[in-house]
Amino acid sequence: MSIFDAFEKTPANHTPLTPLSFIKRAALMFPDHDAVIYGDRRYTWSQTYARSCQLAAALANHGIRRGDTVAVLCANTPEMVESHFGIPMSGAVLNSINTRLDADTISYILDHGEAKAFIVDAELAPQAAQAVAGRDILIIDVADLQDNPNPNRIGTIDYADFVASGDANAAWEMPADEWDAIALNYTSGSTGRPKGVVYHHRGAHLMASSTIMDWGLPRHVKYLYVVPLFHCNGWCHGWAMAAIAGTIVCTRAVTPAVIYDAIDQHKITHFGGAPIVLGMILNADDADRKPFDYTVNVLTAGAPPPAAVLEGIEKLGFDVTQVYGLTESYGHTVMCSYKDEWNTLNTTDRANIKARQGAAMVAIDGLRVIDDKGNDVPEDGETIGEIVMRGNTVMKGYLKNPDATAKAFDNGWFHSEDLAVMHPNGYVQIKDRLKDIIISGGENISSVEIEGTLHRHPAVSLAAVVAMADDKWGEVPCAFIELKEGASATEDEIIDFCREHLAGFKRPKHVVFGELPKTATGKIQKFELRASLG
Repeated sequence: MSIFDAFEKTPANHTPLTPLSFIKRAALMFPDHDAVIYGDRRYTWSQTYARSCQLAAALANHGIRRGDTVAVLCANTPEMVESHFGIPMSGAVLNSINTRLDADTISYILDHGEAKAFIVDAELAPQAAQAVAGRDILIIDVADLQDNPNPNRIGTIDYADFVASGDANAAWEMPADEWDAIALNYTSGSTGRPKGVVYHHRGAHLMASSTIMDWGLPRHVKYLYVVPLFHCNGWCHGWAMAAIAGTIVCTRAVTPAVIYDAIDQHKITHFGGAPIVLGMILNADDADRKPFDYTVNVLTAGAPPPAAVLEGIEKLGFDVTQVYGLTESYGHTVMCSYKDEWNTLNTTDRANIKARQGAAMVAIDGLRVIDDKGNDVPEDGETIGEIVMRGNTVMKGYLKNPDATAKAFDNGWFHSEDLAVMHPNGYVQIKDRLKDIIISGGENISSVEIEGTLHRHPAVSLAAVVAMADDKWGEVPCAFIELKEGASATEDEIIDFCREHLAGFKRPKHVVFGELPKTATGKIQKFELRASLG
């Protein structure tokens, strides 16, 4: 026994890590600094903290307790930011739902996550109403009067009234254990039904801290929330902004005009987004562009952006950093951190290097690329293997799915099922996906889910869906269909059928008819389908 083993953890020297501590400190240190801006609405950090406390108290008054799930279906608005603090301050678990999902999937998520309350944006009320039909659940309407003077309401209380009913001075407690769940996020994965990914307070704290350190964020940055807050809790950037008392500028729409206007009006310094956002900026109309004389820092993830896009957008004044991660890793946990020696490279060569995903961020303890026997692949930039990682920003596991959790954590490493190479400088670069996931506009789409829908069409015998390159979205679904003997169907008929059963971003954008290539055992050879697309 060491002489240093006599010490014990006490409340005086050990408290659970949680991002909730960030907003409490921001309100104390910078009470009058702008926290959230949305159109004509503006809240300081003291106001945002008070409103979050009120939300927590109101939820408690309505019977929400530790470990209960509170679902949120909202755009990037102040209410969504407040939910990221107020819901966990009540002890509940935040379940932010993809706003692009269909009613059936939303209903499944509410059931699977056992949601006790549901905060709904009026703009999204139609699909929410279908999802909650016949369900006994507290519904809180977010009526965005600034955006819509006559909003849809499906609940019994408006968010503004609900928050007003809570006491801003009511006591709330930090989590007793940093391992407590803070958020529940659903990802399509490789199966039709989404899997519930559970985050803990420690991971959320360290993900926010790691982003500040690895991205080099100074205090009081101006951050445009382009990344949907439902996606990996907005990459945990909202919590990071509280830690550095930054200013969050919210937006419903993501267009070149919105981005340039925000830069012009609010002097935006940072934002994150999928490669599609970079393409939008690069191809913006002259009428949408606004001049600026400083560098705007951008994180991009979701699909590897073409080097040509990185090269082009850099010339416009945007400094883009490539990152990689998954829902299971709280968003980005790998970053292509810039090195000064790259300054000597020409623009094209520098863009090619910046197109790599990078190395592990501070909160990740280990990052490897392994072969099918679990051995590290050579660091030659050519040998392909699977990315595995371990660290504090890896999920607790999949909700109610111990088998999938055990498989993901095989041999003490989280298996990403993404294929990459390892370069001599220790930077990984994605090459393909082990799963048949299609990443469209930064959102994961399950090919299995689309195939399941296609197989419900009376004329379809076999269906396979793969990713097809798209200039705007990065990737879109392409369906290959083998029709039943004597049956007929057109591309428009197939797409119209999918329109009835799938969210818009999941529908195939192109349909190819013909016999599907198969192995001797009848397995469809998707690699041949991908190759046929060029």
